[in-house]
Amino acid sequence: MKTKSLCLAALALMLGLFRGSAAEAVADPVLAKGKGFEIKKSEVDEAFRQTAANARLRGQTIPDSQKADIVNQLLDRLVITRILVGKATAAEKADAAKKADEFVANARKQAGTEEIFKHQVTQSGMSVESLQNRYAEQMTLEMVVEREAAALTPISDEKAREFYTENASKFSKPEQLRASHILITTQDLKSGEPLAEAQKKEKKKLMEKVLARAKKGEDFGKLAKEFSEDPGSKDSGGEYTFPRGQMVPEFEAAAFALKPNEVSDIVTTQYGYHIIKLSERIPAEKVEYEKVAEDLKKTLRRQAFQAQQAEFFERIKFEAETKILSPASPASFKP
Repeated sequence: MKTKSLCLAALALMLGLFRGSAAEAVADPVLAKGKGFEIKKSEVDEAFRQTAANARLRGQTIPDSQKADIVNQLLDRLVITRILVGKATAAEKADAAKKADEFVANARKQAGTEEIFKHQVTQSGMSVESLQNRYAEQMTLEMVVEREAAALTPISDEKAREFYTENASKFSKPEQLRASHILITTQDLKSGEPLAEAQKKEKKKLMEKVLARAKKGEDFGKLAKEFSEDPGSKDSGGEYTFPRGQMVPEFEAAAFALKPNEVSDIVTTQYGYHIIKLSERIPAEKVEYEKVAEDLKKTLRRQAFQAQQAEFFERIKFEAETKILSPASPASFKP
């Protein structure tokens, strides 16, 4: 609704990367280098393609007048990324790889089918492998930056408590609902495209039968496991816990209008037909300082670090003896 070992052949392939011809080296020049790293044109080219693909997903294109700035920003970002990843410990890299595995597995589950998952990844301009590598890299960066921020901008318990006291409203947990739903989708499970009207009518007839059984008191969780087409909640009996503002408007309005143990009528959203059963209203409450202390300190450290971020990035580039060797013409980067 609303997260390896290398075989000999793979090792041989990796080693082969270092035995290119002179022509290949000219075709893929090194644009920047420093201690322990180099950035080739192909890497910036790939980053540019992904940036352009993401723009297209938003219905936008990159104007020619902005390409030079974007290419420069991407090159600079790749340099900083390579330096920071080089600072990661083995434990941080292992943790990042684990989180990337979990992220991809959850994305597959949320997509519903392998076909939809691969289509979504392709639309973003990446392969499944590059998505996983990119996420692992991002997690590694976050851990390294968090460690660097903790050393550069430490936050005392006294300062965190002061912020907590002065911003009490920020630590009030809103009312939440614990509710279950059954979704019979009006989208093709493989392509994600809307179904034909005749198919939607058949789906609604099925939902009417499921609703009748739920209204008679049948186990809602069992019905969800049998009929629901929401991959994110089907296996847990359709259950979600959520505050206002998290679900689509039609679903939220229907759910918050229910009384505990009441089953809704059929609710139509962009995803299809739902029926909802409210299990519990969880009252709003103020979260105790001890429960948010570590996250609060982390947030305050990040805010303090941001004020020094530009200076920090320039320092690590200087320490890594970064050199821009051959800035490419923006015209050579194609979406």
